[in-house]
Amino acid sequence: MENESKKRACVIGGGLAGAEAALTLSRLGIGCVLYEMRPAKRTDVHHTGDLAELVCSNSLKSTKPDSAAGMIKAELDALGSSVYRVALDNRVAAGGALAVDRELFSNEVTRLVESDSLIDVRRGEVVDLSPLAAEFDAVILATGPLTSDDLAAQLTDLIGLDELSFYDAAAPIVMADSIDMDKVFRQSRYEEGVEGDYLNAPFTKEEYEAFIAELVVAKRVIVKDFETKDLFQACQPIEEIARKGIDAPRFGTMKPVGLTDPSTGRRPWAALQLRREDASGQSYNLVGFQTNLTFGEQKRVFRMIPGLEKAEFARYGVMHRNTFIDAPRVLDSTCRLTTDGARALGTPIFVAGQLAGTEGYCEAIRSGLHVAINVAAMLESKGDFTPPKETVFGALLDYATSKDTIDYQPMHVNFGIIAPLEESIKKKQLRYAKYQQRGAEALAAYVAKLKEAGLHPCKDTP
Repeated sequence: MENESKKRACVIGGGLAGAEAALTLSRLGIGCVLYEMRPAKRTDVHHTGDLAELVCSNSLKSTKPDSAAGMIKAELDALGSSVYRVALDNRVAAGGALAVDRELFSNEVTRLVESDSLIDVRRGEVVDLSPLAAEFDAVILATGPLTSDDLAAQLTDLIGLDELSFYDAAAPIVMADSIDMDKVFRQSRYEEGVEGDYLNAPFTKEEYEAFIAELVVAKRVIVKDFETKDLFQACQPIEEIARKGIDAPRFGTMKPVGLTDPSTGRRPWAALQLRREDASGQSYNLVGFQTNLTFGEQKRVFRMIPGLEKAEFARYGVMHRNTFIDAPRVLDSTCRLTTDGARALGTPIFVAGQLAGTEGYCEAIRSGLHVAINVAAMLESKGDFTPPKETVFGALLDYATSKDTIDYQPMHVNFGIIAPLEESIKKKQLRYAKYQQRGAEALAAYVAKLKEAGLHPCKDTP
C-alpha cells in the first residue's frame, strides 16, 4: 500500500509485543509512533532504557517441534517475526531451549526499531489515551504487566472492571567466576558422559534440608503468605514452593532426575541447575529460583547452595505486580477492546502482550504480530484475520477471548487448551506429534490467506 501518512497508528509500550507490533506495521507499510516511558520513568525491575528488555528469564523455552513452545516458534518463523529473528541471532547454549544474551538481544531490537524510517520512537509516559485517539487511526496498548498506575487507572475506567493483578517473580543471576567449579558439574538432564549446557549444584540430603529450613524462614520483601490464586503458577517463588512441603522443590525445579554427579557416580539428593545468561558465559541464571526474599537474605540463603558459597550476584531476584485485563469480557479475537468506554474514544483500541494475559515471551511477540496484522487489515478494510484454533496461538487467543472462559488467569500456549483431535490417541508423544502436524497444516493455510490479502509481513526486515 502507498503510505500517505507516517503516523496512522501508535503503539504504547516498547516491550516484546510493542516492538514486534511496530516492526510488523512498518513491514506492512504503515507508519507508527512508538511510545516508551523508559528511561524517563523507570520500573522496579527494568535496568535499562532498551526496548524488549527481558526482566525475568533469558529463556524463550523449548524448540522441540512437537511441543507447544516449539509450535509457537514455528508460527513466528512462518510469519517473519523481526523480534524472533533477533532472538535466533543472539542465542546462547541452553540445551533444547532457545535462550538469548539478553543485553545483545535488547540492543539489537532497539537498533532495529530506532533505525526504521516508518517508526517514530518517543520517550515518555503516556497517561491519557484521549489525545492519541484523536491523532491516530488505531492505538495499540502493549504496556505489559508493569503498566504505570495512571494509565492503568484510565484503562480500568475504559473497561469498566476492577483492575486485576497477580504477583510474578524473577530469579537471581550470579557471576560465573564466583561459582566453585570443583563443586558443580556440567550436564544437561539424561546426557551422561557429554558436556551439557547447564551447571548443576548437587545437594546431599543434609545440605538440602538445611537449605530448605533457612529458605522458609528468610525475610521477604512482600510479607504475606500467598495463596495459589495470587501467584502465576509458572513463576512461583522458590520459598513459596518450599512452604508446601520440604520435598516440594526437589520434586520440582530442584529435581535430580536425569543427572549423575561425577564425584559420586550417583544421582544427587537434589540439584539446582544454572543456565548461561550471556553468550560469553560470564553469568548464570538460577533456574526456577524466582524469589521474593530481600537482597540480604538472598545472599545469605542462596550462598548455602553447594558451589555458590562465594557467589557474587549480577542481579538479585525481584518480585513485582503484574497487571492484566479480563480479556474474555473485553476483547474480541483481533484483541480490540469492545467496551462502551473504549468505543467512546472514537478510535479502535487494541491490547497486545501480557496486558491481555497472554503470558510468555514468545506469546508476547506473537501477540504483537497478531494485533499489527489486524490493525493493518482494519485500516485497509480487509476484515479480521484470526489464526485457526488448531494453531497454538489460535488456541490461546480463543481461550483468552472466549466468553466461556471463567475466572481468567494469564496463560502460556499449551496443549491443554488446544482443540482436541478427531481421533483418540492415548500415547502422549504421538498425540503431541499429531497436534504439531495438524497445526502446521492450519498455519500454512493461514499464511496463504494473509499473502492473498497482502497482509503477510515479509521476512526482509530493515
